[in-house]
Amino acid sequence: MKIAVLGTGSVGPALAAALSGLGHDVVIGTRDPQATLARTEPGRTGGPPFSQWHASHREIAVAAFADAAAASELVVNATNGTASVEALTEAGAANLAGKIVMDVANPLDFSRGFPPSLNPVNTDSLGEQIQRAFPEAKVVKTLNTMTNSVMVEPGRVAGGDHTVFVSGNDAGAKAEVTEILAALGHTDVLDLGDITTARGAEMILPLWLRVWGALGTGEFNFKVAR
Repeated sequence: MKIAVLGTGSVGPALAAALSGLGHDVVIGTRDPQATLARTEPGRTGGPPFSQWHASHREIAVAAFADAAAASELVVNATNGTASVEALTEAGAANLAGKIVMDVANPLDFSRGFPPSLNPVNTDSLGEQIQRAFPEAKVVKTLNTMTNSVMVEPGRVAGGDHTVFVSGNDAGAKAEVTEILAALGHTDVLDLGDITTARGAEMILPLWLRVWGALGTGEFNFKVAR
């Protein structure tokens, strides 16, 4: 499958490498490909500079948002949540129409420092905002409740015995995303319902941040025991 991963922080490259490793044709989308490829500073979370990462993943192309989305069959939104709608607008509504948009971002608001709050919250979600902005896309919220290393290698935590959620209006899109999650190694995929249920998945983040602070590591996840 041709997959565009939008975002060059820590999550986008991790997912791009994992999906490429599964045999997909992957391109990373960014606002300015040349500036991104020239980046030599470490990532915000201490990861390697993008240029260094890309030197080890030459099979993954780097393109502008619109070019990446246009050439894809599925788009992964791994951009900063507060700028996701803007980034997807740059990707182009026509380039997203009829395609699955796998949204893994969180709308974290750092305007008052750390820990961040959520915006929107309670009566709306980023997943819903994206679906409203791009009504012809098939938005599926998933993977936003864990750190990127666990997204792509769930066996790092409890042998993989933990839960990943999906939310979306299109049953077929959720089924395709579930297949991708299974290929990544996720064994417990819980369908929460339509895209409004993304509110619950996103609202896990305040708890996630406190657990991260208590444990001193992001390598954990939640399990729905039933």
